[in-house]
Amino acid sequence: MSVNSEQFRDVMGRFATGVTVVTTVNRGRLDGFTASSFSSVSLDPPLVLVCIGKDAKCHDAFSGSGCFAINILSADQADLSVRFSSDVGDRFDGVKHEPWVTGAPVLNGALAAIDCTLHALHEAGDHSILVGRVERLGPIRGEAKPLIYYRGAYRSVS
Repeated sequence: MSVNSEQFRDVMGRFATGVTVVTTVNRGRLDGFTASSFSSVSLDPPLVLVCIGKDAKCHDAFSGSGCFAINILSADQADLSVRFSSDVGDRFDGVKHEPWVTGAPVLNGALAAIDCTLHALHEAGDHSILVGRVERLGPIRGEAKPLIYYRGAYRSVS
């Protein structure tokens, strides 16, 4: 039985995920993209992964920068998810952020953030898997609700 991309997307869309904006700095230029393909990998050493499409305009910036930050979005940050998934000019224009240990920008107001150095880069079909070694964690907005993506739309958590 052959699986086509539409079937695969439909089934995978039934897995509710959190939403992140992944950011980096490469040669002084900030870049970022929206991702839901994010996971922890290891506790010792602390490692996380995120997947980026090889056809993404920012792919080379991420694969060559040596660092990235995962910004876990809260329910009130859907606008940032849309911004970083679209082809707007400067995605950081008007977005408050600050560099952390690695220099990657961390977005103000994120539910939580994870600052990483690039530990490994793996090829995986039409994507690359960025594995990051966690260098810093925080801030954690305990009472804020997460931004959830399910079946092609943002959802709220009761």
